[in-house]
Amino acid sequence: MFPVDGRKMNLTMNDKTEATRQIVREATNITEFQRKVYLALLDVPAGSTISYGELARRCGCRSAQAIGQALKKNPFAPDVPCHRVVKSDGSIGGYLGAIDGEHIMRKKALLLSEKAKTTRRDDDEKRNER
Repeated sequence: MFPVDGRKMNLTMNDKTEATRQIVREATNITEFQRKVYLALLDVPAGSTISYGELARRCGCRSAQAIGQALKKNPFAPDVPCHRVVKSDGSIGGYLGAIDGEHIMRKKALLLSEKAKTTRRDDDEKRNER
C-alpha cells in the first residue's frame, strides 16, 4: 500500500533489529555471556563484518574461541547475524561450527546478499573453484 523507499526500508530494518534485541534480552534459554555476545552482534550493520577477536573485545572477553562457541549455539540466527563474524584475516570460516561445506556456503551467500565485502583470500578461492 505504501511505496517502498530507502527511508521506509531502513525504519523496517531498525524496527526488526530492536524487536530482535528485545527477544534476546528476555530469552531464558541462553546464558548471560551468550546474551552479551548476541546483543553486541546486533550492533554490526548489514554489509559489515567483525572478527571473532574484535567481538570478544567488545564483549569484554579475551577469547575469540568463547565467542565462536556462543555463536555456534545461536538460536536466533539469522536475526542475530552470526554470519557477519569472520576470522581475524577477514576470511570466512566457522559457521554453525563448520569450517567448510554447506554451512560456509550459506554464510558466504548471506554476506553477499548484504553486499558485504569479501577478503582477497575468499576471492582467490572463488576463482580457483571455477
